[in-house]
Amino acid sequence: MDNEKEVKTMDEAYEPDKANVKKWAAFVESDAANFFTGYKLEKMTLEDGNGNKAKFSKTKDGGIKVDYTSSVLL
Repeated sequence: MDNEKEVKTMDEAYEPDKANVKKWAAFVESDAANFFTGYKLEKMTLEDGNGNKAKFSKTKDGGIKVDYTSSVLL
């Protein structure tokens, strides 16, 4: 099985940096947001070690504010 090729999306194959940004955004907006709301946190900061960062905070009206950035090497 080690000889099998890994299946990639078109973005991963042709523009891997953009695909990584999409994965980070999807993670922040789904899994991380669910964790933040599920544990009823007031603030949360994430960093993946590759320059991608996200900050979550509760707003006064009970909403969630999310700021996230991603770094891409060209």
